[in-house]
Amino acid sequence: MKGGGGGGGVGPAKRRWRFLAVGVLFLVVLSMLVPLGFLLGLHNGFHSAGFVPRPHTTTSGDRSNHVDNLVRKLGPTLPKDILKHYVNEAKNETSSANATRKSQKKKGTPVPPQVVLQPLGKRNISGDGGKAGMKGGIDEGLRLCELQYGSYCIWHEENREDMKDSMVKKLKDQLFVARAYYPSVAKIPAQNALTRDLRQNIQELERILSESTTDADLPPEIQKKSERMEATIAKSKSVTTDCHNVDKKLRQIFDLTEDEANFHMKQSAFLYQLAVQTMPKSQHCLSMRLTVEYFRDDSFDQELPVKYSDPTLQHYVIFSTNVIASTVVINSTVMHARDSMNQVFHVLTNGQNYYAMKHWFLGNTFKDAIVEVLNIDPFIPDFYDKTTPSHLNLPTEFRVSFHGINNASAMHSRTQYISIFSHSHYLLPEIFKNLEKVVVLDDDVVVQQDLSTLWSLNMGQKVMGAIQICSVRLGQVRSYLGESNFHKNSCTWMSGLNVIDLARWRKLGISETYWKLVKEVSKKEGSAALASLLTFQDLIYALDNDWVLSGLGHDYELSTQSIKKAAVLHYNGNMKPWLELGIPKYKVYWRKFLNPENQFLNECNVNP
Repeated sequence: MKGGGGGGGVGPAKRRWRFLAVGVLFLVVLSMLVPLGFLLGLHNGFHSAGFVPRPHTTTSGDRSNHVDNLVRKLGPTLPKDILKHYVNEAKNETSSANATRKSQKKKGTPVPPQVVLQPLGKRNISGDGGKAGMKGGIDEGLRLCELQYGSYCIWHEENREDMKDSMVKKLKDQLFVARAYYPSVAKIPAQNALTRDLRQNIQELERILSESTTDADLPPEIQKKSERMEATIAKSKSVTTDCHNVDKKLRQIFDLTEDEANFHMKQSAFLYQLAVQTMPKSQHCLSMRLTVEYFRDDSFDQELPVKYSDPTLQHYVIFSTNVIASTVVINSTVMHARDSMNQVFHVLTNGQNYYAMKHWFLGNTFKDAIVEVLNIDPFIPDFYDKTTPSHLNLPTEFRVSFHGINNASAMHSRTQYISIFSHSHYLLPEIFKNLEKVVVLDDDVVVQQDLSTLWSLNMGQKVMGAIQICSVRLGQVRSYLGESNFHKNSCTWMSGLNVIDLARWRKLGISETYWKLVKEVSKKEGSAALASLLTFQDLIYALDNDWVLSGLGHDYELSTQSIKKAAVLHYNGNMKPWLELGIPKYKVYWRKFLNPENQFLNECNVNP
């Protein structure tokens, strides 16, 4: 019985040991497969055995997060077209553009290009086709860049510099190729010596490039190191390797490099937008000096209230916080006027710049014209409701991006910058109660001809004379206008040079209509501009296009003939003439109306 009992208990024990043996064998096989998976690069994120390249992706991601944090902090002062869709942009735009083209081909009929309105913050927008649209062979990457970043891409292309440090570029190319071949060579047991040489050369070049950015920074023996790397790469190419692995590694390195390039593009665009919206140091100095001088010396504080409200004179209104810009507008207008004695300029500014403006214009003469400086802040609480900003608003500027344009000839107008009246403009009838007609000038214009004929302009039943932009119609921005009643074929219009019939404005209640529309579209981006477009629907008298030439703040391709022919030059766009980023060949038309001998301008280094 004992023997029988013992024999009956042996069977289960053997089965348990058999299971344990199978489990151990499975673990052994698994332990061999896992390293083999790493060696073969089964996962896209794994690097092959041996030398492991530096983790560029992590570094780029950390810096992208850092830039994102800066963007969020500076969000209220930067354009939304830069801050929006900051990480996931190019691929989405490519897919949407392809989908649009496919849908157009299926229908067999041309589809009007849809547009995307993107507010640029405090300042403007106007027509910008961009360099890529004006030249043959349009690059798809540049086209997507311009649709997202606007005039930055045009500025970037115009100011691109050829790489002068040829040796640094050569070393980077060698490092790129060596990294691609290294994993495949490292898998060949017979090439241990070559693997070691390749690894050493890669590490050496990485160390040198981490310390050097120009040829002048490179060590004296760099030529020999480059030749040694070149010889090692040649040996690697002569070894029989799996082309699929080399191709895969090249693609991985290319993706990392592309991520780096995208990061630097975003960073550069961010800094560009920061630069165009930051007051130059010289102008800040000028404003502070003038403010201090105003309180020191009030001996010439003279006012001419009778002329300020005389309806028989020619009244020009300028909304500005920029002393230099408003000076150029007034000076250029007066210099080309047949009779400056009838001209009265009203500069509307905020409390921060009021005293600087007042001291400047009281201390400078503009032939026989007179200048009144008004602080608009006291007027705002009486007319603004609680939902609108209680400060001076300059003309609202938008970038208009066209999607779905396929032919090269149409690419010139795929991106435009359009400036529209802001909240502050709708206070004009209340501020100038005794006036019946005014001409409103933006502070980024230069006048080249006499404007007196505007005062004899018969606008019929229209309220405002303005330049119309028929490349952008209300029907193309219908998604932004909601369910409001509008004519889809109505052209949009531009601020810059506007003739306003204040008497008819008051009669039709234009301001009341505007505030009502602002509330209706307040949840949409750019509600002020959209409300302005609807407010003046069918009330715009189209001025001849020869009156104004727009685009000097973004378009590098304007002809000298068209510039000389225009009565008014409008520097709409990000590249204003008073900024270092301004287009150099257009600055000459603006600078000649500044006095290079002025003491304040010289002390603050305003004159270049």
